[in-house]
Amino acid sequence: MNATLIAVALSLVSAGAYAAAAVAQARLAGRTDPSAGALRLMGRGAWWSAVGLNAGGALLHVAALKYGPLTLVQPLGALTLVAAVPLGARSAGRRVSRTEWRGTLLTLVGLAALLLAAGGAAPHDTLSLPEALGVGAVTMALVAALSRPGTRPGLRHAAASGITSGVASALTQTLTVAATDHSGPLLSWRLVTVAVLVSFFALGGLMLSQTAYRGGLGAPLAVVTLANPVAAAAIGLILLGERIQGGLLGLLPALIGACAAVEGVILLSRAQARSSAGAVTAPAGVTPAPPAVTGRPSRVVITGGVVTAPRTAEPLTLRPEPVGSPGSGPG
Repeated sequence: MNATLIAVALSLVSAGAYAAAAVAQARLAGRTDPSAGALRLMGRGAWWSAVGLNAGGALLHVAALKYGPLTLVQPLGALTLVAAVPLGARSAGRRVSRTEWRGTLLTLVGLAALLLAAGGAAPHDTLSLPEALGVGAVTMALVAALSRPGTRPGLRHAAASGITSGVASALTQTLTVAATDHSGPLLSWRLVTVAVLVSFFALGGLMLSQTAYRGGLGAPLAVVTLANPVAAAAIGLILLGERIQGGLLGLLPALIGACAAVEGVILLSRAQARSSAGAVTAPAGVTPAPPAVTGRPSRVVITGGVVTAPRTAEPLTLRPEPVGSPGSGPG
């Protein structure tokens, strides 16, 4: 089978595993106190289920990177968001909306255009030790800047998660290619250092995404999905010698596809944000249910005017009048 087809097939299954993990993480984040630490998360079975799904997706992703370049494999990671839409809707007990289907279609069309421009031979170049250390230093500086307190913490943590995951993918490709081409010892300083960086950034990306999903699944997952291939593709194009197929002519459909994919991701994130808000806010015109009877008398508070206490009724006094007095006879 063609190496590119193998990379695409493995990437599709990997995206499905990552989507299931994202839905599980979002549900866990919704049921967890924001002040809960990592140790409390590790004590829950749902957390380890998400970790297992992420690990399965990562292994499939590693296998895909063996057969395809970063510029091909990483854009397919956007299918994680596409798969998460029906999974998230089913988990919430609702149907997929028209906006979500439109976003899904646009994302798929954009990815198809990107694949036509990114398809290439199996990777052969790898990062040297100085390059790997430089990539790690730049990544940690970006994560530190994005993790600072400020507005929109969910989206910033999602961007940091996408960057660390994309860098982990690029380093994983170096580790996989170098370990399987038998060009040097497996326990060299370069491979050991790259393996440590991969483990560090993979775990960091997982924890950052868990933090980002506290505000919902749609927008943070969209940011993760976009930041991941951008970071990996930047490393592939700058340091690994990967190129867009077709030169300048191949760049035009790639740009059109990128715009379509971005629009699709935006539609998906907006639709999921609306569905999340609708689950919390009651529809207009719907009268809320009356409070349950507790057996205690309810207290009615009347606002608007000033209510004064009623006056006590005066006793009726009967006094006899003499016969023939004025007003006693017929008129």
